[in-house]
Amino acid sequence: MKKGIHPENYRPVVFKDMSNEDIFITRSTMAAKETIVVDGVEYPLIKVEISSTSHPFFTGKAKLVDTAGRVDKFMSRYGERKK
Repeated sequence: MKKGIHPENYRPVVFKDMSNEDIFITRSTMAAKETIVVDGVEYPLIKVEISSTSHPFFTGKAKLVDTAGRVDKFMSRYGERKK
């Protein structure tokens, strides 16, 4: 391998799916502001909106429930129109 082209800060990081509270540990270079303790070890925490444990393709669910809400989205698009 070539020297000096790979990041030096690979470390174990916890990714937390905020929709179902599932966590998984993998190596990453992402910067994290928060930490979490898993099995007595402290890891940097990266929060994600969706992962393979909550994505409709992997879970078999037909629809994805968005976090904004359908009524709120409708009102933001069409709510302030005059008759």
